[in-house]
Amino acid sequence: MQNGLKAKYNLPTAIAMVVGIVIGSGVFFKGEKVLNLTGGNLPLGILAWVLGAVIMIVCAYTFSIMATRHIKVNGVVDYAEAMVGNRYAYTIGWFTTFIYFPSMTAVLAWVSARYLGVLLGWDITGGSVMLLAAFFLILSFFINTISPIIAGKIQVSTTVIKLIPLILMAIIGTVVGLVNGTTVENFSNIVTEVSGGNGTALFSALCATAFAYEGWIIATSINAEIKNAKKNLPKALIIGTLIVACVYIFYYIGIAGAASNSEIMNGGEEGVKLAFSNIFGPAGGTILMILLVISCLGTLNGLMLASTRGLYSISARNCGPKPQIFNELNQHTNMPTNSGIVAMVICAAWLVYFFGANLAPISWFGPVTFDSSELPIITLYAFYIPIFLFMTVKEKDLPPFKRFVMPVLSIIGCLFMIVASVFSHGFAVVWYIIVFAVIMLAALPFYRKQID
Repeated sequence: MQNGLKAKYNLPTAIAMVVGIVIGSGVFFKGEKVLNLTGGNLPLGILAWVLGAVIMIVCAYTFSIMATRHIKVNGVVDYAEAMVGNRYAYTIGWFTTFIYFPSMTAVLAWVSARYLGVLLGWDITGGSVMLLAAFFLILSFFINTISPIIAGKIQVSTTVIKLIPLILMAIIGTVVGLVNGTTVENFSNIVTEVSGGNGTALFSALCATAFAYEGWIIATSINAEIKNAKKNLPKALIIGTLIVACVYIFYYIGIAGAASNSEIMNGGEEGVKLAFSNIFGPAGGTILMILLVISCLGTLNGLMLASTRGLYSISARNCGPKPQIFNELNQHTNMPTNSGIVAMVICAAWLVYFFGANLAPISWFGPVTFDSSELPIITLYAFYIPIFLFMTVKEKDLPPFKRFVMPVLSIIGCLFMIVASVFSHGFAVVWYIIVFAVIMLAALPFYRKQID
């Protein structure tokens, strides 16, 4: 076994990691949800996408500052250790290993299967789609565990592929919509009035965009494997998030020229296919679904890449269960294989929960149901706050803009997301906090104070 992860990824791969993980199912999967949550109020929906983008870019920029100064094993865990301390870093490492990474990975496995199921005419809540989701999960695990270089190449290629339909719709959909009047009509008309008013609708829509925009922080999980990481990782975070924001907002406007808001809202999983079929014909709709499946699989690949390193990032600090086992790297692949196996099991457990709590006709878990595609993301934003706060205290040699302005703006963005989640998810937040507390309490017996 070897003693450390090797630097194997260059700047384009790091940028592809940011763009490729973020741009996946979210803009399609949550795009229709944003329209429904806002009652078809297109300007309000665009505002939610813009606010989500601003929060993402501000936080990414602040982390990019830390990325130029602190590189160890796993980005956000490294930053937590440098800013707050070992125990806090261990807490975040445990959270990302057992809740955040695997819950996101499980959702993406199902979403990938969902869109292929739509293409094949399957019931998206049926057993066939769930078996396909399990297959995608296992396939992604083997690719990332056996050949990390291939996994990196998949990330770059799928990023290019997934940008094609988005950019085409952003440009052609907007032009066609302006010519035939669909865009103006969608901007002018509200389909339904939402209960609670525009404020509540905006908060709910913002939570939906959080899922669509999430993933950029995962790129920091391979900071020890990026060549010249202190220079390339900050560039990847900034360039990647700016690309994502522009593509998402202009795509959302493009869709408004391809179909009426009511058609997208009522179409469900078929809504996006209908919009592309209106612009590019029936064959275009089918081609979209194929590209969409590839897009989702690219995101799944990036999430699994991060998941397999989760327990390793804890063990590398001599914490967690059996660190001497999960700190090992395979001498042939330079990958933490033991950590990856545990990650696969945890992802499978979260896939079972997602289906049983959100898709099954009757909840398998009784009242303990919550949206595992959104609430873990909001929790991560809460974890960011102490990191940003201590950054203003410890990074004394930074200029005022980087030391105070950006961290404070980041904290405000994080608080905004937390408030939005409470308004959006209501009592489900309580059930999530209970599950969160149980998993986090399990971390206590395995903490060991680091000796530098």
